[in-house]
Amino acid sequence: MKDNHQEQKSASSKVQWLMFFRLAIASFLLGIVAIIQFNLPDSLPIASIHAIYILVIITYLLSILYVFLLKSIKNISINVYIQCLFDVVLVTILVYVTGGIESVYSILYPLIVIYSVLFLGKRGGLLVASVVSIMYGLLLDLEFYGTIHPIYDKIYQYDVNAGHVFLQICINIVSFYVVALLASFVVETEKKTKMLLSEKESAFDQLDILHKSIIESVGSGIMTVGPDSRVKSFNRAAEKITGMSSYDAMDRVVDDIFPDFPEIRGRIKEMERNPNPSSRRFEIALSPGVNDTILGFSIYPLIDPGGNSIGDILIFQDLTSIKKMEKEIEKNKRLALMGEMSAVLAHELRSPLASISGSVKLLMESLELEGSDRKLMEIVLMGKDQLENLVRDFLLFARPDTHNRCKIDIENIIDEILESIHFSPGWNEKVEIGENLCGQGEVYGNSTEIKQALWNIVLNALQAMPDGGVLGIETKLDVGENNCEFLEISVNDTGCGIEKKHINSVLEPFYTMKEKGTGLGLAVVNRIVESHGGVFRIESEPYKGTRCTILLPVDEQKEG
Repeated sequence: MKDNHQEQKSASSKVQWLMFFRLAIASFLLGIVAIIQFNLPDSLPIASIHAIYILVIITYLLSILYVFLLKSIKNISINVYIQCLFDVVLVTILVYVTGGIESVYSILYPLIVIYSVLFLGKRGGLLVASVVSIMYGLLLDLEFYGTIHPIYDKIYQYDVNAGHVFLQICINIVSFYVVALLASFVVETEKKTKMLLSEKESAFDQLDILHKSIIESVGSGIMTVGPDSRVKSFNRAAEKITGMSSYDAMDRVVDDIFPDFPEIRGRIKEMERNPNPSSRRFEIALSPGVNDTILGFSIYPLIDPGGNSIGDILIFQDLTSIKKMEKEIEKNKRLALMGEMSAVLAHELRSPLASISGSVKLLMESLELEGSDRKLMEIVLMGKDQLENLVRDFLLFARPDTHNRCKIDIENIIDEILESIHFSPGWNEKVEIGENLCGQGEVYGNSTEIKQALWNIVLNALQAMPDGGVLGIETKLDVGENNCEFLEISVNDTGCGIEKKHINSVLEPFYTMKEKGTGLGLAVVNRIVESHGGVFRIESEPYKGTRCTILLPVDEQKEG
């Protein structure tokens, strides 16, 4: 329906152009006659000049009529037939008033035949050619037999013989039909060419749409780069991975999008020497130092139909989640191994430690030790306690208890820790403690483990403030993904802080920057929080302090 409307509109526009060109020819004829009248008054009788003026005026009036007919009669063929009929009559009159058989204006007949073919096709063109032949032949016959004679001379001697008239009529009639046939052949050839071109364009458009759909639907980022290293195409997946729209990416140097790309250029020569596709695969960081997005890259040469290289195709995927998964798998493997080791270690260490502890206590009771001897015994017991704490932390890190969990009140645990902290070795009277608790501190978890995690954080905060400072503890409810409620517990200190390069490392087991630390404190915290389905975050600035935040689910969660 839409295509028919467009065709109708196009045909109507062409008819309007036909009317414009008819007016242009009439105006040109009017100008020629005016020049003849004023510069060459004897070359054309005054009666013929007046008749031509009348014909031109009639043409103008008919053009106005054609405009109204075009609006009232929507059938374009009927409009063209009407215009052809009037044009044939007007040209015949023009030929008559300008000399009949001697008139040069008979050349206007083929123009009518040509445009009739253009609008009405072969059949319509032959019909108009027949009408033109009849009108022209009738005019010359009437003139030959004396039925009519030139309007500008009352006494007229017709000196053309029958053979000449017949030959003139035959030549013109043949020319009319030849013009009609040639014009129809050209028009039909053009239509076939347009149809074939349209089919090719349609097939090309469908192929182009299919190609674009495939490229845009692929989950991998696809980017083409020209010989000048500027981006030529950028699919939807590439936009999602890089966070950059195709509009912004187009015509930019690829180094601006991938800062690590220059180092890859050195590998391209190796890839050219080694045709193995696996050598075309490598990994780069999307924005080094900004985030942890890792991309897997493949580069292939972009070849034109002539076999010449016109750039490169870059195919890339976001491997960040895969890399995290690989780290988690590796971490779980280590933890599984450590879990097995911890069970053996705990058994092997606790038995001799219990024996040592019991023996020392019996000796201290049975022997009345004083001075340095008693002090040595106390040092042995202190060493035993340190070893037991190490074994306990190691077991907590390797194998958190995922079974003995229930609803517990975090605020009671915080109160117990703050009471006990005054008797810890790291306590300093210059430390001020501030609390801002929300009053709703229930979470689902293991009370012993969570208490140990909070104790480790608070103890670290005290050790970071050897000269005193402010220790703040806050709690508040928060809503995470899937509308799950979390209790956020924050411990703030005004101590020495942690440098950015060490933030992630402090969560690794046995990593410590303290002289007497085991490197398990925060690692244990992170492990306990993860096993409860929570999140542990550290924010710190050197010499300004540290903020440790724990998010614990209020309701029961699967083990993380």
